[in-house]
Formats: sequence, structure tokens, C-alpha cells
Amino acid sequence: MEAEKELSPEQREELLTTLKGRFEKNRRRHQDLDWAAVQAKLEANPGKLWSLHEMERTGGEPDVIGQDTSTGEYLFYDCAAESPKGRRSVCYDHEALESRKEHKPENSAVEMAADMGIELLTEEQYRQLQTLGNFDMKTSSWLKTPAEIRKLGGAIFADFRYGQVFVYHNGASSYYAARAFRGSLRV
Repeated sequence: MEAEKELSPEQREELLTTLKGRFEKNRRRHQDLDWAAVQAKLEANPGKLWSLHEMERTGGEPDVIGQDTSTGEYLFYDCAAESPKGRRSVCYDHEALESRKEHKPENSAVEMAADMGIELLTEEQYRQLQTLGNFDMKTSSWLKTPAEIRKLGGAIFADFRYGQVFVYHNGASSYYAARAFRGSLRV
């Protein structure tokens, strides 16, 4: 199974070129970081590169938003202006998907993220992302939901309207054409 989670040399080079271009275009997101160091870390972690490829393939436009000073890991978030197109119309998790009697979506946010090797953004991470630009002005994104909310059948999502981040709740089995999820990856 791991063999399918490797990029061809062409895919790897194309992705690195895309990531480098995005990194240079959006210096505000990572002012004190150096692309050569990020690229070296990526090249040493082909599985993480595959996850970034999946983020890119599904419309997430991943970019470096910082570095964890305690671990040295670079933090990538989905930075597409709107919730990623290739991940929309999904309910929150597998349990929610199974609970639907009819009109089931094809997948869930939690399962897709796990398959991609990434994590859903938490509320705190989503708010951090919004300090780097305006995201989800027309769409919304599922967020990692606290267990106590999920146990009661709910899940949380967020968007940016009227100059403000709003965090809402929905039944975890709901899904909408304008809602996907944003992910994070540590490399």
C-alpha cells in the first residue's frame, strides 16, 4: 500500500516547483523562513511530499505558515481562498456517513484527511490561518470537532464573513456543496 503513496520524479519536481512558487509569492505567511531549508526537509520525507501532493490535487493550495520551534517541523496549511473544491460535499466523519439513510455523500472529511495523511484544522489553527489573509469568504470548512460535541451528534465548521471568523455547529451527517475541510501537515 505504501508504494502507491509515492510520487514519480516528474510529479515530485512539479509539486516542488508549485510549492516554491507559492512560498515566494506569499512571503507574508512565512517571513523568516528559507525555501532551501523547507525543500531539504520535504525531500527527506517522501511520504509527506505525497500528502502535500494530495492537498494540492484536491484544491487546497498548501503553503508553509510557520515552523514549530520546539520540533523544527514546518507547518503547512491549505491556503486556497475558498474551501478546497476537491473535498466539498462531505459529511464530518464515517459514523455520520453511516448514519445517513439516503442521499449519502461519497466520503467524510475525517476519512479523506486520514487517507491523505493530514489533519483537519482545529479552531485555533483556523483562526491563525485567518490572520494570514481572508479565507472562506463564500464557503465554509469543517474543523476538528471536540469529542464532547461529536458525542452529541454535532460537528463544528467555520467561515469568514463581515470581517469576522464565525464558528458554527451542524449535525455531523450534514453536507453542503460549499463546505469542505482544510488540512494541516507537519514536515
